[in-house]
Amino acid sequence: MTDQSNWRENGVRIVRGDELDTNTPQTPGMTRAAAINQAKAGAEKLWAGTVNIEPDAKTGAHHHGELESVIYVVSGRARMRWGDKLEYVAEADAGDFIYVPPYVPHQEINAKPDEPLMCVLVRSDQEAIVVNLDIEPAETSETTWIGPNHPADSE
Repeated sequence: MTDQSNWRENGVRIVRGDELDTNTPQTPGMTRAAAINQAKAGAEKLWAGTVNIEPDAKTGAHHHGELESVIYVVSGRARMRWGDKLEYVAEADAGDFIYVPPYVPHQEINAKPDEPLMCVLVRSDQEAIVVNLDIEPAETSETTWIGPNHPADSE
């Protein structure tokens, strides 16, 4: 619990972009860096940081146990695959949010061959759960979209 008697020491924290901590559980194909956690900011319930995926690269399949995740796409285009065989797919552009429920097997893909995918990631707990999976992906994926911003809707 935050000590309210000293807001100067126990109030707002700024974590500069060059102070992020890459000593976090990693998934092949992406780089995670912590910004907001207990060590960096005194957070008790949240974890937030960055995720970067190189051009035309993809992560290994993984899930985050009981944690909920929110991904905000800063730049680039994210292609998300999910399901027991990564059989579902949707894409998100800069400015879009992605929600990943607990235990959902998923894979992040940089859908652009010539620019990095840069995202901000927020998780519902600081427990560093990353379960890398050995999944044989489906040969074809079923395009799925939840929400009004599907590219087909704007044509």
